[in-house]
Amino acid sequence: MASILITGCAGFIGSHLTERLLLEGHRVIGLDNFDPFYARGHKQRNLTGFRHHPFFTFVEADLRHGFETLLDSGSPEPIEVVVHLAAKAGVGPSVKEPIAYLENNIIGTTRLLQWMRQRKIQKLFFASSSSVYGNTRQQPFQEDMNVLAHGISPYAVSKLTGEQLTATYHHLYGLDVLNARFFTVYGPRQRPDLAIHKFARLMQAGQPVPVFGDGTTARDYTYVDDTVDGIVRSIAYLLQHTHVCEVVNLGNNRPVPLLALIQAVGEALGCQPELEFLPMQAGDVNVTYADISKAHRLLGYAPKTTLAQGLAEFVQWLETEPKLYEPASPVG
Repeated sequence: MASILITGCAGFIGSHLTERLLLEGHRVIGLDNFDPFYARGHKQRNLTGFRHHPFFTFVEADLRHGFETLLDSGSPEPIEVVVHLAAKAGVGPSVKEPIAYLENNIIGTTRLLQWMRQRKIQKLFFASSSSVYGNTRQQPFQEDMNVLAHGISPYAVSKLTGEQLTATYHHLYGLDVLNARFFTVYGPRQRPDLAIHKFARLMQAGQPVPVFGDGTTARDYTYVDDTVDGIVRSIAYLLQHTHVCEVVNLGNNRPVPLLALIQAVGEALGCQPELEFLPMQAGDVNVTYADISKAHRLLGYAPKTTLAQGLAEFVQWLETEPKLYEPASPVG
């Protein structure tokens, strides 16, 4: 069993991953700064299932400053793998607050990489994003595509820069790194600002659902358990291999148009959604569509959850959750 650091452990994906790794017998050091993008209580609830697990250590710290001493004092044994999920999230908000996104996602990542170098930690999983593909016309998206000309939001730029930083540390210091591009992850504990969660809350309240554009934009929705399985497989790959510097897509390979998604959420909730058509949002992309053949070849990654199954699990969770979480305004 390995000793693993997870940054962003209290978030949506991070909390699911922490549970999975603890269940498998790994020791987990979790770091989170409770970024105020949405209510702190939401993340605190995410931690409840494992907060007092004997193999879990929690450190509240910000990667931009002061985390090094706290992490060093909180680690009971040497860390073998770092899973870097922590980031300021959201495409739209990054257009309004670009400096905050670049500071958090680029400076924070650089400081983490420097800390890893100083502590001689050689294995890194970095959570990137499908947003790096922008509005490229080639579909499905393949990892070897030239994405430098397609960044259309500060968030996308910050994630692509993170990939380039990890590749640089691989070149300079031999860091073994796997950069994984996530594709619209959903499921229980999903952030309240994301489409499925937001749409479901609006339908529950009898309010109209905003449709940005004509409803034909599409996303490659990936259920959280499938994404977590991809991360766990990536950790195993990193532990078993050296001289690694790879980029993989962790998606579902099945884009769903916006109007079809809204209808599917309505069916899962047992209601008929009311629609409100609005202009496209700045920084948004038309389609995300993952080619997952490389992830399957390297990792054995094979998502299993259908949209209907995933939405049923999400709705079951949602019905037990307090209805008081709204996304806060991004802060610098």
